[in-house]
Amino acid sequence: MSEAALTLSDMSSGYKDSIVVRNVSLSVHPGEIVALVGKNGMGKTTLLKSIMGYLPKQNGSVRLFGKDVTRQPAHRVARSNIAYAPQSRSLFHDLNIRDNLRLGLSKDKLFDERFAEVEDLFPFLKGRMAQRAGTLSGGEQKMLLIARALMVRPALILIDEVTEGMQPSVIDRVATALLHQRKTHGTSILFVEQNVPFAVAVADRYTVLKLGEIVETGDTAGADCQRDIMRHLSV
Repeated sequence: MSEAALTLSDMSSGYKDSIVVRNVSLSVHPGEIVALVGKNGMGKTTLLKSIMGYLPKQNGSVRLFGKDVTRQPAHRVARSNIAYAPQSRSLFHDLNIRDNLRLGLSKDKLFDERFAEVEDLFPFLKGRMAQRAGTLSGGEQKMLLIARALMVRPALILIDEVTEGMQPSVIDRVATALLHQRKTHGTSILFVEQNVPFAVAVADRYTVLKLGEIVETGDTAGADCQRDIMRHLSV
């Protein structure tokens, strides 16, 4: 069996003396899409930041494609064929769309080939390449972040709150883009989401995080999976 794209083993992390994520173990296999679901404040973003090396791990381990990156700084983790689209819109607002897309590539000559595919997924980008990223709407900025991650053609993508602030038609386009990326390039994807129908439609498996701990996992093909997820999200 191929090495998992991502393996977390009893990982705990947080901010200084505050532990937010407790003893989390999960895996994402090659070509698999996993949804990390939970209400606000449950530790989902902290989990992604910890994987990327932005936050220190208190215990446990993180492995990417079999390589232990638990103590690696973020810039070294990013070289492990992984891309990250954070919830906070971390674009260079004074740069135009083309320059933001170009930042993820190691060589200029790759741009046209990579953009040809991304353009089909997010057509609005082509006619606005000279527009400053900071003038885009919230949903458009999120699409640009995802497009930038896809341009890298990583083996693993982490995405935080993928549908936040998006119109239904745009949400459908994002779903198409993620499924296309998996089908075409075999990309593994772990995404944080509160939109349960979207999560179930796109992911192969789901994991529910509550108060920093995993409380349920399952296959999205299960007949009752939406009900099983929603009982953890209801007030």
